Formats: sequence, C-alpha cells, structure tokens
Amino acid sequence: MANQQGSFLTAIDVGSAKTVALMVEMTDGGLRYRGHGVAESRGSRKGVIVELDKAVASIQKAVESAEDIAGAPVEHALIGVGGAHVRGVNSHGGISLGTRPREIGRDEIKQAVDRARAIPLPADREILHLLPQEFILDEQAGVHDPLGMMAARLEVRVHMVTAATSATQNVITAVNKAGVHVDDTVFEPLAAADSVLRNDEREMGVCLADIGAGSTELIVFQQGAVAYTGVIPIGGDHFTSDLSVGLCTPLAEAEKIKKIYGNAIVTLIPEGNEVEVPSVGDRPSRLLPQRLVAEILEPRARELFEMMRDNLRQSGMFDVCLAGIVLTGGASRLPGIFDVAESVLRRSVRLSWPRAHGQDAVDAIRTRIRNSSRHGQLWPARACSPRPARRSLGHKIESAVSRKGSVSRVQLTSAHYPLPTDS
Repeated sequence: MANQQGSFLTAIDVGSAKTVALMVEMTDGGLRYRGHGVAESRGSRKGVIVELDKAVASIQKAVESAEDIAGAPVEHALIGVGGAHVRGVNSHGGISLGTRPREIGRDEIKQAVDRARAIPLPADREILHLLPQEFILDEQAGVHDPLGMMAARLEVRVHMVTAATSATQNVITAVNKAGVHVDDTVFEPLAAADSVLRNDEREMGVCLADIGAGSTELIVFQQGAVAYTGVIPIGGDHFTSDLSVGLCTPLAEAEKIKKIYGNAIVTLIPEGNEVEVPSVGDRPSRLLPQRLVAEILEPRARELFEMMRDNLRQSGMFDVCLAGIVLTGGASRLPGIFDVAESVLRRSVRLSWPRAHGQDAVDAIRTRIRNSSRHGQLWPARACSPRPARRSLGHKIESAVSRKGSVSRVQLTSAHYPLPTDS
C-alpha cells in the first residue's frame, strides 16, 4: 500500500490485540503476496498508544517478520487509524459560477470542496478523509464527476472522517521510531471496505462492521459513496474480559478459552461438554460446563449488536442498509456471532472474505500513486525520514485541498468519484 521501493506496497495495522505488517508486490497479473508479520500488541489500547516504547517494539517485531518472509526491507508504509476517537460528519458546500452556465474546471471543483469542508472543528481534531458523496449542478443531483460539464452553480456533498490529532500522531510517531517512514494514513474500515465489499452492495446500501479487539467501527455506503462512519466502544477484548471475570481465570487463559471453546449461542453447544479452566494463583484447574462459556459470551454479543442497531437508527442509516450488514475483523470469527447479528439486527448478514485484486486493481493503484505525487501536498511534520514524503495510497487519491495553518493534510478520497487529473 505504501512502500515505494520498486513495486512493493506495505501496510501496517497497530491494533489493540495484534500488530500486523503486510507486504505485497504489484505485478502484471495483479497483487502478489510477498510476506507478513504478526506480533502481539503491547503499549496500545482501543486504537490509542498508551506506552510508546512497547508499541514501537511490537511494530519492529511485525515488520522484521514481514521482511524475513519477503526478502526485502520495509522503508515506507501506509498505516491504519481507528478507535473510539474517530468521528464522521456530513457537510455540504458550493460556489456560484456566474449568471450564465460555464464549463467546470479543476479549480472550481476545489473551491466547492473547500466550502464543504469549511466547518468548525475542535483544535484537537484533524480531518483524515474528505469523501465526496455527490456533486450538484444547478440543483441537478447525483453527478459523479462534474469536470467539463456546464453549470451556473456547483455544489458538493461530502463525508468527513475526523480523528483526534494526538492519537493519530502517536501512532505515526511509533511507526517512525520503528524505522519506517509513514507515507499516509487511512481509516481502517475504509480500507477493509475496498477489500471485502461488492459494488452492488455499495450501490444498494450496506454497513461494514469491523469488530476489532478494542472497538467496533462502522462504515455505511449508499449509492456507491460513504454515507456514515461511527465507532461502538465494544470489541473482542470485552468478550475476553467477561470470560475472565465470569470464570475467574487469567485474561490470557480466557482468550484461549474464547478462541477454542467460545460460542455466542448457548444452544449450539451440546449438553455435557466440559472445559478445563485454569484458576487464578496456585489454585488447581476446574472442569466447568462449556455452555457456561456461551452463557457469558451471548449477552455481550447481543449488547454489541443492539448498540450497533441503535447507532444506525439514531444516525438515520439503519433503513439505508438494504443489502444488509457485512462483518469483518478478528472478533467476527467467534462462532455463533453471525446468528446473533441476524437475530438482533433483522437484516441479512454475511461474513467478509477478501476479493481477488487483479490487473485492474494494480493499474488503479499505480494511477492513484501517480496522481497523488502530481497533486498532493507534503506533510513534513509526519515524516522523520530525510527522504521526501512520496505519498502513495492503495485506497484513496489525495487532492490539493489542505487546511491552512495546520501541519495536517486533508485527504480527498475519490475511489468512486475521482477528481480530475492532468492529461
């Protein structure tokens, strides 16, 4: 995704449970897996760095493992951003082009986007992505790319993904200290959506729920564009914590029990099954009914999807999801959670599987890299490497829109509504 050495692309995800580094190569036949590394996350909690040195060590371990498998060094990377500090907001803005219609150029599009993003934000927040939903020409909505069209007024609706500046900067600092130059950041569900959602789902209306260790992040698509983003403060770690308390066992043992014997539906576990549960301290292990594990996990699973349902209803997005809900993230692999989701949400639910990325994906990525270097703004405050920050991306295109008086860049992602590029 962001390694500029040759045709390698590298992505790093610093999660609450594990830190992952993935390396792929762009070839004529598509994206080719080259290597990955996984390390237990230390020093981070719910998407926020709490102990810098431990987080750096985890990143280094994951990167070194990926380098050993790929046989190539990782010097640049794209990093994922997530957690409860992420917020989404819709905005609308436009400009008048005169009394008579005239041709719309790149400058006019940029001015309209500037108007849409000109909303007050707290000093401690920054814009991660500026996602165009649609352009409106003389009250004609639904325009994807207005370049070259005629109008007297140009308006745009956008969705802005914002994050806490300190939280994002701390993740970047940790990756920099691990010896990797950060080319760019991406909201994790947005990257996941490009990998697992189908085009017909995006058009009809779908919600992708990324159930991680520390939180569950939501992203809703309607008519091919991002309509909503949000975060629910419940993730896989909460399931583990419930088991630890309910079974009176250490957290590490509770995690193992969850992965091996866990189920979110009590009735799916045969009666009479027993599980050996280690005790705290020097006390001997105990044999407990496996159904007890499910009796602890099922209420938490129902709470998660009830909160998801309420969150989508309050935002007006629940009825938009005609194509249902797609579950991704490590905690979505808990047996039975699929059934709980369908029972609570009353929507069609499926588990995500990555789609194949062939030559079309490679060509799109190369085009985006070329466009970003042509139109992008540097972000010197986010680079500790003496090399210039060459901005590559696997899931977004940078615009020349930037916040004045700030060291951060505004990312105008246009995977579905591309900005015009130089010929």
